[in-house]
Amino acid sequence: MDFDFTEDQESLRDAVRRWVDKDYDFTRRHAIVKAGGFSQEAWDGLIGLGLMGLQVPEEQGGLGFGAVDAMVVMEELGRGIVMEPYAQAALIAPTVLRQAPEAVQAQWLPQIAGGEALVVLAHQERAARYALDKVATRAVGGKLSGAKSLVPAGDKADAFIVPAQAEGSNGGIALYLVGRGAAGLATRAYSLQDGSRAAELTLADTPATLLVGPEQGLALLELAVDVGIAAMCAEAVGAMDKLTAITAEYLNTRKQFGVVIGSFQALRHRIADVKMQLELGRSMSYFATLKLGDEPAARRRALSQAKVQLGHSARFVGQQCTQLHGGIGVTDEYVSSHYFKRLTAMEMQFGDTLHHLGEVSARMQDQAGVFA
Repeated sequence: MDFDFTEDQESLRDAVRRWVDKDYDFTRRHAIVKAGGFSQEAWDGLIGLGLMGLQVPEEQGGLGFGAVDAMVVMEELGRGIVMEPYAQAALIAPTVLRQAPEAVQAQWLPQIAGGEALVVLAHQERAARYALDKVATRAVGGKLSGAKSLVPAGDKADAFIVPAQAEGSNGGIALYLVGRGAAGLATRAYSLQDGSRAAELTLADTPATLLVGPEQGLALLELAVDVGIAAMCAEAVGAMDKLTAITAEYLNTRKQFGVVIGSFQALRHRIADVKMQLELGRSMSYFATLKLGDEPAARRRALSQAKVQLGHSARFVGQQCTQLHGGIGVTDEYVSSHYFKRLTAMEMQFGDTLHHLGEVSARMQDQAGVFA
């Protein structure tokens, strides 16, 4: 099997990497964190690269690229620990909107492709504990009432994709689109531990547009979350790759007893273990991306497997690299601490490691091993 990337994919990687290196260095990122965790200028930079239309169909003004292309982009954004919600706007939102009525597609997909609209998924609720089928938000007469938590850049978004219990469906989940200016909609923004921006979303008899009914709503929500997990796995690989490189450079420059500490055998063994965990995470990220096109049961199990491995890898790489740096590794002024914060936050998003370990276990059936 050929695992090499195509020339177009390598060109895409190079373009995103150059933008990250030039326009999203640590100094600028640090300033964005201090300013609230979202930069319109950085967002405009992503739009200028043409990345917003990556998975929007060509007939709607997009590029119509596939999952592997998205993985390439997310790895490079992970290397720069870019905080702006690219995966939400350019990968998850088009996944859902492509299944919406044609009129809704024609209204929103070209705007997403052109960077004119930021649409995010608002699905998480306080009592759900990552379970996608536990939704307290209700739809009555085309209006939604409820609350959503940890909505990415919720106070900056132009519209929200909101799961809710459909009226008369006996608890069936439908997906709705809510515009920013809708009556009864309120947002409360705050910064997360990794510096990114999120918001609480409150809906009180808020008018909404039906995207997908209760017959397909939960299945499409699961697909959207799986797309988000695959994107996050790729982002984590990029972040771990860069953090490992930063740590290796530190070991080869920091001196103790007159020699670089990278010459100490114990530290060489530890950085080798870090590299092994990085490569385990990379292989499972590839696995997750390639499984997005499978039938739902196999896809869901594969994405949970990948999230488990990436959770273990991210924690190990983050902890070991921080310890190998010593005291400087936990200071806010030094870049490695921000990689560790971002990896820690990613481990909790779209279901933490323990949640997905349970998902893998529930889907093992007659297999003997977790990753069999």
